[in-house]
Amino acid sequence: QVQLVESGGGLAQAGGSLRLSCVASGIRFDMNTMAWYRQAPGKQRELVADITNFGGTNYADSVKGRFTILRDDAKNTVYLRMNSLKSEDTAVYFCNARRLQSSYWGQGTQVTVSS
Repeated sequence: QVQLVESGGGLAQAGGSLRLSCVASGIRFDMNTMAWYRQAPGKQRELVADITNFGGTNYADSVKGRFTILRDDAKNTVYLRMNSLKSEDTAVYFCNARRLQSSYWGQGTQVTVSS
């Protein structure tokens, strides 16, 4: 059974930082591309950042220079370090694992940034 469990969300001040974590089980973590998506109220889910199993990264323009995605294959964990937070970063953040035709999602963790 595949499980992706996110943690680390919460309330932050604008300009502050948070670090999200996602622990995966039931998959070959080291063979998956891992990603963080977010969905704000009334908006579509959007890709924030992803990292391939080779370590290549990709970021949404809105978070470049502020967010960093990291993975620790030994711990089956992917992180999203978020700095210089803005009110527009407020959303539910979802962890995603994908490989070939398979794609799995976590339950999401709420991030709220107060201005």
